[in-house]
Amino acid sequence: MNEMTFCQSCAMPLTAGDQRGTEADGSLSPHYCKYCYDKGKFLQDMTMEEMIAFCAPHMAKANPGMTEEQAKEQMRSFFPQLLRWKAGS
Repeated sequence: MNEMTFCQSCAMPLTAGDQRGTEADGSLSPHYCKYCYDKGKFLQDMTMEEMIAFCAPHMAKANPGMTEEQAKEQMRSFFPQLLRWKAGS
């Protein structure tokens, strides 16, 4: 089984090439989705906590039975492992 690839900014699963952002040279980003990254730059200037608050409603909606607070708790444990939010990145 292939390992699931996630956007290294918002943790959206990247299951298709058209979901990927682009690098400055126009190539597909190996790390980020099109909602977070375009032409080699992040589209939003936000903190990790702001990203979590933005993503929580989407995650809760995509996972029936999950509350936004539960989504935030999961993201707070997962996001620090993502490339954009790792300490020192």
